[in-house]
Amino acid sequence: MESGIKYLKHSFTPLREFRNLQDANRQLHDWILHVAGNRIHGSTHEKPLSRFSLEQPLLTPLPTNPPELASWHKVKVHRDSHVQFEKCLYSVPFKLIGQPLWLKASSATIRVFRDHELVAVHPRQSRPGARSTSDDHLPPEATAWKMRDPQWCLKQSEAIGKHCHQLVRQLFADRVLDNLRAVQGLIRLKDKYGAARLEAACQRALDYHNPRYRTVKTILEKGLDQHPSAQLAFDTLTDSYTGQGRFCRNIQTLLKH
Repeated sequence: MESGIKYLKHSFTPLREFRNLQDANRQLHDWILHVAGNRIHGSTHEKPLSRFSLEQPLLTPLPTNPPELASWHKVKVHRDSHVQFEKCLYSVPFKLIGQPLWLKASSATIRVFRDHELVAVHPRQSRPGARSTSDDHLPPEATAWKMRDPQWCLKQSEAIGKHCHQLVRQLFADRVLDNLRAVQGLIRLKDKYGAARLEAACQRALDYHNPRYRTVKTILEKGLDQHPSAQLAFDTLTDSYTGQGRFCRNIQTLLKH
């Protein structure tokens, strides 16, 4: 190809003048038919026009769709069944965790291959941190976790107790999907501490206006749910001013003065 361009520059363009594009194309066509096409080529030792007449019947039309421009990258499957490309994550079958794969990235599609086998196809993501996940790629336990949607969580919390249900409803009042994992973790605390303790911990978190998963977990870990509630502690404190204090004087004697 480079030799052909050099031959064109040295044999056609010198000492020629062109009035316009149409004139240049006409002169080039005449030069190909009478000069370039009838010379003896240095590689084939044939006239290019004679060789072209033999090869022309073998030529096929170009494909209807242009070829896809793409780049190839070697990636490794993370423990969460995803591979990373340009700060975005794409799922692959979980049985491939830890294996090196090849990722083909086009402008619109991400394809992942193991050797020559296509194992995953995803629409290409553009926002850093975005995920494209297929449920079929996840292990059974992950699929079961994903099925625990907000309605399931609300039903489970209602079975635990009214305070737990109230706390979950407050978490779901804003950014439901962002708080879904926290609520699922809250529900799972029942398996470790029991429904009664979890309900008491939720009540204490609500009393202190701190309805968060981390707060409830800390209350349970420190056993604060088994201490008297904040309201009961306040009522006990007021007893010191209603006749049970050591140095408290009888209010009836005070009223005599």
